[in-house]
Parts: sequence; C-alpha cells; structure tokens
Amino acid sequence: MGNVTLKGNPISIDGKFLSVGDKAPTFTLVNGKLEDVGLASFAGKKKVLTINPSFDTSVCAKTAREFNTRVAGRQGTVVLAISADLPFAQGRFCTAEGIEGVVTLSSFRSPAFAKDYGVLIASGPMAGLTARAVLVIDEQDKIIHAELVPEITTEPDYEAALAALG
Repeated sequence: MGNVTLKGNPISIDGKFLSVGDKAPTFTLVNGKLEDVGLASFAGKKKVLTINPSFDTSVCAKTAREFNTRVAGRQGTVVLAISADLPFAQGRFCTAEGIEGVVTLSSFRSPAFAKDYGVLIASGPMAGLTARAVLVIDEQDKIIHAELVPEITTEPDYEAALAALG
C-alpha cells in the first residue's frame, strides 16, 4: 500500500504501484464508443498511460494537454489517458480542449484496474478514484518508466516520461 498526499494531507493507496521492469497487468477499459479495450489492443506500440483522478480538475486537464502536445503523433507510440470519468465526459473534454492525439479510456466498469496498477485511492474525499500516475510501457508490455505522483494536485515529471520513450 502506497501513500500520496492531497493538498498535503496523507491519502492511502491500495494495491502495489508498479515498478520499472514489471510486466504491465492486462486490463479492460472502456473507450469513447463504449467498447471494451484491453492492453492487447495496443500491441507492438509503446504506451504512455497517464492515470488521473478526473479530467474535471485543472491538473488532469493540463496533463492530458501536455501529453497530447509532446507525445501524441510519435511513430509507434500511443497515449492512453485513463480516469474513472464516463466516456461521454472524456469526449466532451477532448473536444473542448482540442485534444486529438490521446486515446481516453474509462475505468468505470473495471474497478480492478486501479488496484492492479496500485493507484486506487483508499481513503479521503477522493476514495474510489485513482491517484495521479504515469507509466511508460514498451512494445513487449514491460514498464520502462513508473511515476506515482506524490502530491495529487501536482503535475507528473513529463521530461522523465519523454526520456523513457527515447
């Protein structure tokens, strides 16, 4: 069980956050067409998973915009922006923000995802949502960068994620 903070207050995280070298657990999440999408759907590509509590927060929105600008469109790489927001809300967000290069996925039907990836907020006002994290996964589904952002209200280390992509 990991710990992060929300505005300086400790928040417990359930599950073991993944580490560099781990094999990424399989998952089934929901895309904007309400279809189930799994890790295997992105086989043969590098994957940047930006995991967020909700796109309705300014930091989550900025994170999606940054990865859309800095990573989307790279050959052989896909950005997966994951939250518990409903796919309809994710779609409205992307349209409003002009985000076209990021695949949004919702965990609303997959409560195991947050625990399997070690990002399930287990206490506090955001219990049940995910902590902020970034994982970079190679073409063989091995984790090559892992960051559990220690303070939920701050942005991830974009440069470290970009460096892992090469």
